Amino acid sequence: MTRMSDFLSAVGGTPLMRLRLASEQTGCEIWGKCEFMNPGGSVKDRAARYMLEDALAAGRIEPGGIVVEGTAGNTGIGLTLAGNSLGLKTIIVMPDTQSSEKMSALRGMGAELKAVPAVPYKNPDNYVHQARRLAESLSGDHGVFYANQWDNLSNREGHMRSTAPEIWEQLDGRLDGFTCAVGTGGTLAGVAMWLKEQRADIVTAAADPDGAGIYNWIKHGEMKSSGSSITEGIGQNRVTGNLEGAPIDDAFNIPDTELLPVLWDLIGREGLYLGASSGINVAGAIRLARQMGPGHTIVTVLCDSASRYESKLFNPAFLTEKGLPLPPWLDSN
Repeated sequence: MTRMSDFLSAVGGTPLMRLRLASEQTGCEIWGKCEFMNPGGSVKDRAARYMLEDALAAGRIEPGGIVVEGTAGNTGIGLTLAGNSLGLKTIIVMPDTQSSEKMSALRGMGAELKAVPAVPYKNPDNYVHQARRLAESLSGDHGVFYANQWDNLSNREGHMRSTAPEIWEQLDGRLDGFTCAVGTGGTLAGVAMWLKEQRADIVTAAADPDGAGIYNWIKHGEMKSSGSSITEGIGQNRVTGNLEGAPIDDAFNIPDTELLPVLWDLIGREGLYLGASSGINVAGAIRLARQMGPGHTIVTVLCDSASRYESKLFNPAFLTEKGLPLPPWLDSN
């Protein structure tokens, strides 16, 4: 069995799993990269690892220093746990609309959590701007590092150094498409850039929830959005540094009414207890597979566990109020 020396060395190397139902529905082979199996429980462990490794190597911070980040949760969890292993203190600024599970997890891990009102990015009180100002106001003998996952290119470069080569090796280079949602853009951009270097004909696509503008930006060149989504950590209305120059061929708008039935199938029929962003990713992979036609191989990302969203995902009153389908096992009770 593989042996790991610490938290950082345990990040990555996740399995690739065939998604039976999605494959059967489309006549394609659809695979999910099991990022929920990272030590911090999500794909964001990769961004945390490479941002911290690069900052340490550049001398921007050292053990005893302070890491500050604005995050919807998972990057904060990855930074906190990796930071704990490196002797770093972590301060997380998060919108107060995020799940109570992620907030309690961060506090339990030792992060200093500052929950702030959720406002648009253009508002100076947006959590990202608050995190940046907080980092600028702090000082310390061992450095203060504002991780800035949105524009820190170590994010997408980490996926170029790990996620994409892993997928390529796991499928012996036999894949036709890759799709996932956009939060910072690091995963989609990094994987797309590396795969396109291997074979330019691999199709790359964004899966975008309602309330986000990436779909319209890719399809029509304009950042425009409407509606809203219950998803967390994805959905973007600006071109981040990580998205700049990324070779993204297509995009699919996936409403909650489409992603949730896919998620209920993943949980109830395939035993994959995943969060809503994984539902949108698999729904996007199904869309891409149907567009490309039978016989193709599509890869997407299984981001994290449903355990971080239980108070929303499995709350009949919450879902019913929003006109969304309940899991069949709750709907029948």
